[in-house]
Amino acid sequence: MTTVQVLLGDRSYPIRIRPNSLPDLGEAIAQELGATRAVVLTTPRVAAAHHKPVEHGLRAADVRTDRIQVPDGERAKTLRTASRVYDALLEFGADRQTVLVGLGGGALGDLAGFVASTYLRGVPLVQVPTTLLAQVDASVGGKTAVNHPRGKNLIGTFYQSRMVWIDPEVLKTLPPRDRRSGMAEIVKVAAIWDAEFFAWLEEQIEEVMRLEPDALTEAVARACSIKAEIVGLDEREAGLRALLNFGHTLGHAIENAASYRRYRHGEAVTMGMVFAARLSEKRGICPSGSAARLEGLLKRAGLPAQPPDWNQDRDAYLRAISVDKKMRAEKVGVVVLRDIGSAEVLQLTPEEILEGAP
Repeated sequence: MTTVQVLLGDRSYPIRIRPNSLPDLGEAIAQELGATRAVVLTTPRVAAAHHKPVEHGLRAADVRTDRIQVPDGERAKTLRTASRVYDALLEFGADRQTVLVGLGGGALGDLAGFVASTYLRGVPLVQVPTTLLAQVDASVGGKTAVNHPRGKNLIGTFYQSRMVWIDPEVLKTLPPRDRRSGMAEIVKVAAIWDAEFFAWLEEQIEEVMRLEPDALTEAVARACSIKAEIVGLDEREAGLRALLNFGHTLGHAIENAASYRRYRHGEAVTMGMVFAARLSEKRGICPSGSAARLEGLLKRAGLPAQPPDWNQDRDAYLRAISVDKKMRAEKVGVVVLRDIGSAEVLQLTPEEILEGAP
């Protein structure tokens, strides 16, 4: 078992990483959290693939368990769905000692965190991410959210898990497109924080994409370590943690303009990262060739690196960027590269962002 600690004082928690470990989750919840009751929040697709070993493990550890299912993907991240989950928890008689287990991808984990943070003013949360994107990003750091018709993740809280349980073997059940989408977040944290890890990825990317156990576990653990370090230094995104938004300001605009239907989240972030890296070079912030190096690695992971033509629907992109939750005083904090392994936040208006398109 590889363990990465998220250090937040009395709210610190472990990220446990081990292949074929879903059946052991119940014992960990019982022993480490002292729980006797758990409700698993999941989706039909994930439940069919992974709920049985989780349920058996919980029951074997004498943890009473119930299950709530919500739709797959971003459709579940609404206040209406959250309300239905509250109704189910009340029907089950869930109390403040009941552990909510989020079993699923990033959208499910966001919803689980939001519900856990607000039901009875907070119940214990355990995240069990089943996509690569969720394992290295959404499940770590305590950001929860549901979407609003005017933008993604506009309604949410900061609420830390009690534990994150990662089984890399579950990724074998994912469609290749979803695995590629998750790889975007691994490349992202290396690009903004760790040049050595970025170089390692340039050597090992094919092995990671083939889900070779040693390479995959190493990539997941190193990505989680970077995010845990950043979150430990800046839990509520007062400064440093904003670097994790590299590619996201533009990525969210791409998703919004496409009504969250055309692109996976990681694909949109990929295009946003390449755009931001080119913008960094154009403004003389990072060395020439950095964007090409980033783009080359992302292409080897099978990700779409060419940003869309903003001018095709310029007004839609301007509106999407203008409601970005990171906007202050009519400017948006866009994360740009200083070099591979180093980044900073640049304050620009939405018009300046699109006008600066390379």
